[in-house]
Amino acid sequence: MTDNFGLVAAYPEIALLVASSVIALVGVASKTPARGLIHFLTLITLAGLALMLGMRAYAGETIVGFGGLVVSDPMGNWLKCFASIAMFVTIVYGRDYAGQRDMMRGSELYTLALYALLGMFVMISGHNFLVIYLGLELLTLSSYALVALRRDDLNATEAAMKYFVLGALASGFLLYGLSLVYGATGSLALTGVMQAISGGEATLMGSKQVLVLGLVFVVAGLAFKLGAVPFHMWVPDVYHGAPTVVTLMIGGAPKLAAFAIVIRLLGEGLAPLAIDWQQMLAVLSVLSLLVGNLAAIAQTNLKRMLAFSTISQMGFLLLGLLAGVVAGADGLDATNVANAYSSSMFYVVTYVLTTLATFGVILLLSRDGFESDEITDLAGLNQRSPLYAAVMAVCMFSLAGVPPMVGFYAKLSVLQALLASSQPVYIGLAVFAVVMSLVGAFYYLRLVKVMYFDKPTQTGPIEASFDVRSVLSVNGALVVVLGILPGGLMAVCAQAIASLLG
Repeated sequence: MTDNFGLVAAYPEIALLVASSVIALVGVASKTPARGLIHFLTLITLAGLALMLGMRAYAGETIVGFGGLVVSDPMGNWLKCFASIAMFVTIVYGRDYAGQRDMMRGSELYTLALYALLGMFVMISGHNFLVIYLGLELLTLSSYALVALRRDDLNATEAAMKYFVLGALASGFLLYGLSLVYGATGSLALTGVMQAISGGEATLMGSKQVLVLGLVFVVAGLAFKLGAVPFHMWVPDVYHGAPTVVTLMIGGAPKLAAFAIVIRLLGEGLAPLAIDWQQMLAVLSVLSLLVGNLAAIAQTNLKRMLAFSTISQMGFLLLGLLAGVVAGADGLDATNVANAYSSSMFYVVTYVLTTLATFGVILLLSRDGFESDEITDLAGLNQRSPLYAAVMAVCMFSLAGVPPMVGFYAKLSVLQALLASSQPVYIGLAVFAVVMSLVGAFYYLRLVKVMYFDKPTQTGPIEASFDVRSVLSVNGALVVVLGILPGGLMAVCAQAIASLLG
């Protein structure tokens, strides 16, 4: 379906922009910040968006708007739905934490979070280089401000500066790469780029070299957004220095948007060059798995450990993305592509789900003047609260890939996609990934040991509101339930990818 005016395709973005502006005005107009009202309006907005997007995704309709600049398809709608839910959960978990640290003097936290989500929406819906880049910049600029929201905190300010400098560099890489691709193909639209490369126009007059050079810069920019080695330098510092609620905002929902632009740019626009970018992703995935897991072992700070864990998890995600590329007559196999991309989508969704619960426990244990961000801070947690210790243990088992947690099935689906290709190189990558998962299990299980067998260093009661306890319990339960019954979510991912490729 084509929507020439683009309004139907962009309804979620328009609704989010209007709601964000209203919440910002409420914060400015209130002499005494109406924290409760702003919090309520934000949650209602996110819940409404998730419902709208879920219904759209379930309908399975694809709408192209604004002359092909944006597309509303099942994959994009599901990712935006999951991103809205992730931001909803983050806001619920982080309210008390932010209030205790004077981060809610106005509506800045909520407004910036919604604008960051708007950037994710634009990234996911973008079907043109300019639209994707605009969405990416909206997300990153909002993220810079969120990291620096505690202006009196030296660690947060330092993290924001590092994030800004390295983020600007990565944006430059991506923009330069996209400009080279545009110069070689003469098109900014993803479909136009793909047609130009497939038709051979981009290989005429020496454009092939320019196209490959542009591809290198594009992959480098995308690797930074995913936090893949060697473009991972910002991840540990930003995770550690940012307020924990902001760390969750950066480490949760944006991973869904990053996955979307990788699929859009590489899987759609640059699909004819799949054999070229597959080799780059293979190197990035191997380095990420190796560096992420080995560096995480040496960490004593919980947030830094989870940062390196994220790097290794993104390595697994990249394995799924490259698994669909098989050398052949046309360079691609449709079945392998569908299986690989759907396994990657399943992986990133379940990773975000697990990350939400993990940081939810950390936020819950933090209190005014105390950041629960050291591994020793979780010592004896089972004696203080068996429920919260169980949620954290379930998340660690899931990240380690221990059955029957959802992380096990996510890793298994990626490995199956690799093995299905029957390529010796892919089989070798699968074996390497399994070995690195065993290495990673050490630091995940170490945290479980600390919670259940070490003596408590904190003895105070763990206080939490009813909504936080409820959401955290459901969040932890889903990590187990989706591991035992993964078929529904896997089918959603498979149908979304099939619609995209179809």
